[in-house]
Amino acid sequence: MSSSKAYLQFVLEQLSGLEKITYRSMMGEYLLYYNGKLFGGIYDNRLLIKPVKSALAYLPNAVYEIPYDGAKEMLLVDVEDKALLAKLLLAMEAELPAPKKKK
Repeated sequence: MSSSKAYLQFVLEQLSGLEKITYRSMMGEYLLYYNGKLFGGIYDNRLLIKPVKSALAYLPNAVYEIPYDGAKEMLLVDVEDKALLAKLLLAMEAELPAPKKKK
C-alpha cells in the first residue's frame, strides 16, 4: 500500500512551523528532509523517523516499525502534537548526517 497525498499534506501542515521542510516521492512513499537532511518518511500513511539519540530521548516509549521489507527499523511518530514534532526535529537536526555530495 502506498501513502496518500492527503496524508502527506497533513504531515507537512503539522510541520509548517519549521522552515526548510522538503519531501521527495519515492515508489509511492515520501522521504522527508529538514534543512536538506533526511530525517524520516511517510510509509503506508505512517510517519517514521530515524532512531537517533535525541529522538529516543523525546520519545522514550516510541514503537519501532519497519517501513518496508528489508529496511531498518524506524520510530513511529504520532503526528497530532505539532509542538512536539517541531521540538523533535530541532533536537534531531544536529545528529542527522549531511546529504551526500552528488558526483
